[in-house]
Amino acid sequence: MGSRRDEFFRLSSRFLEREFRDLSAPVLAQVRAALGRRRDERAIALRKRKRSARATRAWGVGTGLGGAGVAVQVAAAAPAPTLVGMIALTAAAGIGTAAAGVKSWRLHRQPLPEAPPPPVALPARDSAAREPVRRLTDAADTLRELLTQLGRTAVVPPEDVEHARRSGAEAHRALDGVAAQLQAVERARDHAPARDKGHLTEGVRALRRQLDEGVDGYCGLVAAAGRALAESSVHSHRPDRHELTDASDRLSALALALRDLAR
Repeated sequence: MGSRRDEFFRLSSRFLEREFRDLSAPVLAQVRAALGRRRDERAIALRKRKRSARATRAWGVGTGLGGAGVAVQVAAAAPAPTLVGMIALTAAAGIGTAAAGVKSWRLHRQPLPEAPPPPVALPARDSAAREPVRRLTDAADTLRELLTQLGRTAVVPPEDVEHARRSGAEAHRALDGVAAQLQAVERARDHAPARDKGHLTEGVRALRRQLDEGVDGYCGLVAAAGRALAESSVHSHRPDRHELTDASDRLSALALALRDLAR
C-alpha cells in the first residue's frame, strides 16, 4: 500500500509540474508541500494515534453511560428484561472500550517513522542539473521507504539499516553540493564573455558527469536495499547483510570523494 501511495504522489507532483508550469515557483512549492504532508508516514501515524484515542474516549463514555443506566434501572427496580438489555449494552460498550484501548496502546508503542525532508525545488528547466536532481529526489524517497520497511521486518540488523541511512544522507548532501556548483557555473557561463564560455561549458559538462555518477551510486544503494527487502519477504530468511553494508560503504566513499573535489 505504501509503495502505491508514494508512486501516486510522485506522479501527481510530475503532473502538476507539467500541466501548471506557468505557476510561480512559490505556488508550486506550496502544492508540493501539501502533497508531501499527505504522504508523510509520520503524520499518518500521528493521525492514526489521534483517531484511536478519540475512539477509546467515545467507547469509554458509552461504557460509563451504560453503567449509569444499569445503576438507575437497579435503583428503580426495572423489569428483568430491561435490566438484562442494559447490562448487555454496557458489556458490549466495555468490550469496545477495551479493544480500542489496546489498539491505541499498540499504536503509541510503535516508534514514529522519521519525518521526511522538506520538498526539493528542482533546478531550472534548462539546467543540466535538473534531471539528475529529479532522479536523486525520487531515489531518496524510495530509499527512505525501503529502509523503514527493513527496520520493521527486523531481518536486517538495526545498525546496518542505520548505516545505510547515514550513508544515503551523506551522499545526498554531497550531491546537492555538486548540483549547486553546476548551477553556479551555468550562471557564470551565461554572463561570461564569449571567450570564456567554452571553458565554463566544459566545467558544466564535467560537473554533470560527476552528478550522474553520484546519482548512479546512490541508486546502487537503493537497489541493494530493495534486494534485501525482497529476499526477506519472498524467501522468509535473513538476507545477505554484506550486500547492503558494502553498498553503504561504497556510497560513503563516493560522498567523501565528492566533498574532497569540492574543496
